[in-house]
Amino acid sequence: MSFFDRKSIRQLFEQRPTNETLTVRGWVRTVRASKNVTFIELNDGSTLTNLQIVIGAGEAEKIQNLKYVQTGASLIVTGKITHSQAKGQPIEMIPEQLEIAGEALPEYPLQKKRHSFEYLREIAHLRPRTNTFGVMNRFRSKIAWCIHEFFRAHDFYYIHSPIISNNDAEGAGEVFHVSTFSPYETSPRKPDPVNDFFGLPTVLTVTGQLQAEALALALGNVYTFGPTFRAENSNTARHLSEFWMIEPEMAFADLDDDLEVIEAFVRAQCRFALDECTEEMAFFDQWIAKGRLELIRKIADSKFQRITYTEAIDILSKATVTFEQKPEWGMDLKTEHERFLAEKHFNGPVFVTDYPFELKAFYMKVNDDRKTVAAVDLLVPEVGEIVGGSQREHRYDMLIESMEKKHVPCDVLEWYLDLRKDTTTPHAGFGLGFERMLMYLSGMQNIRDVIPFPRTPKNCKF
Repeated sequence: MSFFDRKSIRQLFEQRPTNETLTVRGWVRTVRASKNVTFIELNDGSTLTNLQIVIGAGEAEKIQNLKYVQTGASLIVTGKITHSQAKGQPIEMIPEQLEIAGEALPEYPLQKKRHSFEYLREIAHLRPRTNTFGVMNRFRSKIAWCIHEFFRAHDFYYIHSPIISNNDAEGAGEVFHVSTFSPYETSPRKPDPVNDFFGLPTVLTVTGQLQAEALALALGNVYTFGPTFRAENSNTARHLSEFWMIEPEMAFADLDDDLEVIEAFVRAQCRFALDECTEEMAFFDQWIAKGRLELIRKIADSKFQRITYTEAIDILSKATVTFEQKPEWGMDLKTEHERFLAEKHFNGPVFVTDYPFELKAFYMKVNDDRKTVAAVDLLVPEVGEIVGGSQREHRYDMLIESMEKKHVPCDVLEWYLDLRKDTTTPHAGFGLGFERMLMYLSGMQNIRDVIPFPRTPKNCKF
C-alpha cells in the first residue's frame, strides 16, 4: 500500500468505512482486559478521539503478543471496521493482525489520565502524546496554515528574513550574541568581533521587520513568519526566549491601512478557529478556559474601536477606578490600563494610536505635532495589547533625527537609511506574536504550553 493511501484515525471517524478491512497505526492510550474481552484505545495523533480495538477471547488466542501491549506501545493493527455498540463512539475495530512496532517500558511516565502542566513541561518530548498537547499542536498547525492562507488570499508574498543579524531593531539590548569564540574552550580566545566569523558583532534576530521593509519596497506587500529571540531574563507566563513572529509590511500604506489589515487579520484567525478547529475549540472551552468560545466569537463579530493615546489617557484619568499606577500623558500604558479600556470601557477590541515619540521605536513615522508617532497597539479583553504596528518613517532626514535622539547608530543601519534616499515611499506594518495569539484563542495561561519545546531562562533541555 502506498503511504498516501493510508487512512488516519481521524479519517476513519469522518468516513466510517464499516465492514472494510483496514490497517491503522498509532500509540496505545489505555488497555483494559477482562476474562472475555480486551479493549485497546489507540490514537495516531490525528484527532482527540481514540479508536477502540476490541479483542474477544477467541481473537486473543490468535494474537500471541497481546500480553506485551501496554500504555505507550506503538501498534500496527489490521482489522475490520464495525459499528460500535458503545455510547459516544460510532465505530470500532475487530483486529485480524496486531504488530507491536515499539514496546513501552513499565515505567512509561504517561500512565495516569491527567498530569499537571508543570510536570509535563519536564517531559516535553512526551507531552504531545497527551490529549491537551495533542490538541494544542494540531491547533498550532491549523492556525499557522490560516495565517499563510490569509496573506496568500490578499496577495502578500511570504519572505524569509535572516535569523542572524547585526542590529537590535527594538533597542532593548536583550539579545543573544552569535560567535565562534567559545566560552567552553580549555584556553578560550579573547572575543574579537573583527576576527570573528562575520567580521562584526552579530546577534540572533529580535525581529524580521527591517529586512521585510526592504522586500516590501521591491515586491509590494510581504510578510515574514519565523522565530525571533530575546535574552530577557524573565520567568513570567507570557515570556519566551525563542518565539515566532508574524510581521507583514505593506508598501504605499499609511496608518489607516495598517489598522484595516490588522483588524481583518485578527478577525480571520478568530473565525477560522471557530469554523475550522471545532474539535480543538470545544476542548479548550471545556477543559482549559470556560467561555472561550463565546469570547472568541465576540472578537470575531465585534467592531474594532479606534482612539488616540491622548484620548486613552483622558478616559483613564476620568475613570472611577483606582489604578496601581496613575495614568498620565507620556507614560507607557500598563496592562491594567489596557485591560480597562478593552474590557470595561469599550467591552471589545480597541486600537490605540499616536503614542508619544519617547515610548516607541526609532523607525515609526513622526506625526506633524512632532510629539507623537503614527503607532498603533491593538488591545483585547483579558490580555491588553496583542498587536503592535506603525507607519514607518520613510523620510530620510526625519529618520536620521529619530535615530540620533534615540541613540541608534546610523552606521550599522546604513542600508536601512539608503532605502529612504531615492525611491522612498510611505509604508506600514505590524507584528503579532504567534504564541500570544495561540494563548488568546485557546485560553492557555502559560506561553510555555502553546509551543512544543519552550526556551526560557535555564531551560533548553529538549
